[in-house]
Amino acid sequence: MDQTAPKSAPHLPAPYFDFDLLRQETAKLAKAHEPQDTQLRAALVGYLKPLVEKAHTAAKRQLEQDGDGRACAQGLSDFQDALIRLTYDFTTEHVYQSKNPSTAERMAVVAQGGYGRGLLAPGSDIDLLFLLPYKQTAWGESVAEYMLYLLWDLGFKVGHATRTIAQCVRLSLADMTIRTALLDARLILGDEQLFDDFQQSFRKDVLDADARAFIEAKLAEQNTRHSRAGASRYLVEPNIKEGTGGLRDLHTLHWLAKHLYPDKAEEEFVEAGVFTRHEYRSFRRCEFFLWTVRCNLHFLTGRPEERLSFDLQRAMADRLGYRGHAGLSAVERFMKHYFLVAKEVGQLTRIVCSALEIKQLKSVPSLDTLLGPLSWRRRAKLRRTSDFRIENGRISTVDKDAFVKDPVNFIRLFVFADENQAAFSPEVLRQLRANFRLIDDDLRNDPTANRLFLKLITDGRDPEGTLRKMNEAGVLGRFFTDYGRVVSMMQFNMYHHFTVDEHLIRTMGFLSGIERGRLSIDHPVSSEVVRTIDNRRALYVAAFLHDIAKGRDEDHSIAGARIARELGPRLGLNASETETAAWLVEHHLTMSLFAQSRDLNDPKTIRDFAEIVQSRERLKLLLILTVADIRAVGPDTWTGWKGQLLRTLYFETEPLLGGGHTTLTRTERMSRAQDALRERLAGWPHQDLERFIDRHYPAYWLRTDLDVIAEHAKLVRDAEAQNRTVVTHISTDAFRGVTEVTLLAPNHPRLLAMVAGACTGAGANIVDAQISTTRDGMALDTIHLEREFDQAEDEERRARKIAVNIERLLSGEARAADVMENKRKPKSRLSAFTVEPQVVFDNTLSDALTVIEINGLDRPGLLYDVTREISDLNLDIASAHIATFGEKAVDVFYVTDLKGKKITSSSRESLIRERLTKVLVTRQESALASM
Repeated sequence: MDQTAPKSAPHLPAPYFDFDLLRQETAKLAKAHEPQDTQLRAALVGYLKPLVEKAHTAAKRQLEQDGDGRACAQGLSDFQDALIRLTYDFTTEHVYQSKNPSTAERMAVVAQGGYGRGLLAPGSDIDLLFLLPYKQTAWGESVAEYMLYLLWDLGFKVGHATRTIAQCVRLSLADMTIRTALLDARLILGDEQLFDDFQQSFRKDVLDADARAFIEAKLAEQNTRHSRAGASRYLVEPNIKEGTGGLRDLHTLHWLAKHLYPDKAEEEFVEAGVFTRHEYRSFRRCEFFLWTVRCNLHFLTGRPEERLSFDLQRAMADRLGYRGHAGLSAVERFMKHYFLVAKEVGQLTRIVCSALEIKQLKSVPSLDTLLGPLSWRRRAKLRRTSDFRIENGRISTVDKDAFVKDPVNFIRLFVFADENQAAFSPEVLRQLRANFRLIDDDLRNDPTANRLFLKLITDGRDPEGTLRKMNEAGVLGRFFTDYGRVVSMMQFNMYHHFTVDEHLIRTMGFLSGIERGRLSIDHPVSSEVVRTIDNRRALYVAAFLHDIAKGRDEDHSIAGARIARELGPRLGLNASETETAAWLVEHHLTMSLFAQSRDLNDPKTIRDFAEIVQSRERLKLLLILTVADIRAVGPDTWTGWKGQLLRTLYFETEPLLGGGHTTLTRTERMSRAQDALRERLAGWPHQDLERFIDRHYPAYWLRTDLDVIAEHAKLVRDAEAQNRTVVTHISTDAFRGVTEVTLLAPNHPRLLAMVAGACTGAGANIVDAQISTTRDGMALDTIHLEREFDQAEDEERRARKIAVNIERLLSGEARAADVMENKRKPKSRLSAFTVEPQVVFDNTLSDALTVIEINGLDRPGLLYDVTREISDLNLDIASAHIATFGEKAVDVFYVTDLKGKKITSSSRESLIRERLTKVLVTRQESALASM
């Protein structure tokens, strides 16, 4: 806290302020409008506003030239000081004069909070305290009010308080937010003695008397803030101020140290023992980067924006001069730099906060207390058998040279932490950082170190938590250099919620949770299957490595498999386990791709997948890895429908790999399906049942599940009984996460397009569609919608609205354009992305159907536009499989021509590709233009 304030206007670089000139000019304004107060204030605001704009323009220009955000923030704070001095002098000389001021007519104008530290971002609030004496007149309140109105009229957001010293002390003891703001109180102008008296009282009655409560409150506040802004510092749209690893974490360190050492400036915290010299340099380096990003972000958006959202990241990367390199785009390199800084901030926070805890400024029960009076025997054993011990609930080294004497201790430390579930002392973290050079090839190839690591990830108490500690301490990326390449690496898309390293660690957490039964309700099949696998070590290694080759020019699955083959023997896997781990890494996306983008009712889909997998053991391992991988992508990525697709693929493939499959002809398979239906509906009149069977083409029996066929039969019979040609049936399934709409209607070329339009109008996402046409010209379609509501009644109400709109469209009562009029607008974040439109044909994926895969930028109405174009091209859609990966839509259609044949003509294929590509390009451009 500053002891004194400047006695004259600060020296500011042109064109910020010529203080003396401005005093003269504003005095002329006062004389010209005397005594018309309202006109005077308006004239003063009109005179000062261009000055404010000029100052901000100069600050922006300076930032663009030198890239120093902290200097920019200091310059803006200096400008604000001078402006407040000017408004105070003007107010006291021309509006509320006090020619013979009494002791009650005194005031100190004090900057507090971030402004008190002398740093202001372009959009920051101005936090002021008008400090008044115990005895006062109306003069002080009047001056403060006039100054505030001037600042508000100039467009500033001003947080303010008018208090006496006693009020400041009383409120600081009761409110930690007020106390925090006053920690950085700085006199801008006014009565120095009054400010000195405040400082003495604040230190004696608040800071010296209540340090422990403050430390506890600030750390609790930090935890709450992290939870609100996003608990992980690796969320790919971070809040640079409030998020984990952001500026507020640095502020917290500053406040904790300031509360303990109020007379010391930040650079003196090293001398006080808060930071080491290296840590203080790191603190300053991180602060410089975050302030540079923050000031640029405010200037870029023209508002106090603190979140680095996707639509701003690319522009920020360009603004800061990043360039693409080594498989990473410019924006990905910028964001990797950001996350590395956030990681360093996190490490500093842990060290300093832990140091304060050890000084018993934070009440934390020690491990000794938790273990009870008999724990001394266990502690004695730990001391005898380990280079680490637990003191005051924190792990420390027995010998300060523990890592130098035996570098394997870099791994043993985390094994010890996992076994005892204890945190690290600041000393041990500092020793780690000081000895990173010892993590070399000798340690990487040390059998004991690798054996300990493998045991840690396969049998540890908390593999996810321990790996995260290793990563944040900087050990993991040095022990595995390939892992080090993906530390803090983000992928610039809307699908992945976390950086690559965090995603890998979260995958390990979900894998461990599945194996230990914690996720059995969400993943019953995986939780059952995991108990029967033979290659769990290979599975854990594959989960740890599956994305380790991201950010390279080569396909990351292929490169990752190569890395797995290199690391497997090093970790102690045998040849078979190594090959299994490598195969899993190479194919970790395969099961998800088949499940979400292929027709699982088509036997060739299952045969193709089985040919890739080749064994039941691999099928089990791949299922578990796929589930853990998808769950680790982000909180909303996993859906019940994806789970159902994976389960279906698993159960359809298992018989082929277990020797239970025999090759049947199409006729035999069709006959078996019909016989199964006859058995299921044995109570039906024979004539009704046979009439239903005769209505369907062979493809229906080959592709449709027995349960679905039975539901279709009931729907058709009810329609006939009611003499209706258009009927719908709705069912919801919370576990699968879908709502199923079954439609019976006269066949129409644009039927699926109409269904898609009705769904778009209701804001519903189609995830799958099975289309069947009967011999008598009816369509029998089953549409799966992504579930939106938790309650079945709400979901059924939404589905009923969609069904009504479908019936209105089919009857001609409504047009698609009307139904879609209130469709959702494209998400603004999509403007940051482009997806190269792609149309892919494949005649090898199905025996009877051509598969068309369409990739494009996701948007409301995309499916409607595509299906309408497909119908205009005289193609019949047998099934549609809709998947969205962030901003990217991947829609797969199984189609034939109007004669039920595959598309084999190259000229016809070229025409279809051209027309569909045109739809994707045109609609993408119009969608982006509307944002």
